[in-house]
Amino acid sequence: MRLIATGLAASCVLSSLAFAVAAPPPVPPTKVGLWEVRMAVLDANGHEVAAPEQAALAKMSPEARARMAEAMKARGVSLPDANGATKVCLTKALFDSGSWQQLASDTGCTTSYSTQSAATWKWHSSCTTLKSESDGETVFSSAEHYKTKVTTTTSVTGTAKTSTRILEGKWISADCGDVKPLTPPPTVRK
Repeated sequence: MRLIATGLAASCVLSSLAFAVAAPPPVPPTKVGLWEVRMAVLDANGHEVAAPEQAALAKMSPEARARMAEAMKARGVSLPDANGATKVCLTKALFDSGSWQQLASDTGCTTSYSTQSAATWKWHSSCTTLKSESDGETVFSSAEHYKTKVTTTTSVTGTAKTSTRILEGKWISADCGDVKPLTPPPTVRK
C-alpha cells in the first residue's frame, strides 16, 4: 500500500512539474499554494488507458482505500476525485529546500535538459534502476497553469513498453485550506 501511495503521489504531482529530474533545475515558475492536477495516460498508439495506480486503487477494499487516502493525505496529496483531479499544496519552503527534486536522484535517475526557460522545460531522463528512458516537456502558460508530457520507455521482462503521461496543473488559491504541504517520499536506500 505504501508503494502505491508513493507511486500515486510521485506520478500525480512530482512528475507533473517536471519532477522526474535529477539535475538541480531552477524553481518552477509557478505560484505556491493549492494546485489541482489531472493526469491522462496514453499507450504507445496514443490511446488513453487507465493509469496503473488507478487500477490498483479500484481493486482495493473500501478500508484499504481509506488507509491509502490517509497515507497520501499525510504526504500532502489527495486521492484522485471522481473527475480524476488530485489536489496538492506546494510551498515556497518545498521549492527552496530542493527536496521536491530528490525522488529522481534517489531512484538512480540522471537528467539532461535541452531547454530551461521561463515558459518551457525539456529534458531527457535515464533511470538505470527502473530500466527506463523518458523524454519530457513542461509548458508553463502562466504562473497558474502548466502542462507536462512525459513519454517513457521501460524494459519489462525484456520487452520495451512505451507510455505517455500528460499532466495538467491548475492553481486554485494561495490558501491550501485543509491540504497540508507536499512532503516528498522518504529517501530511497540504494
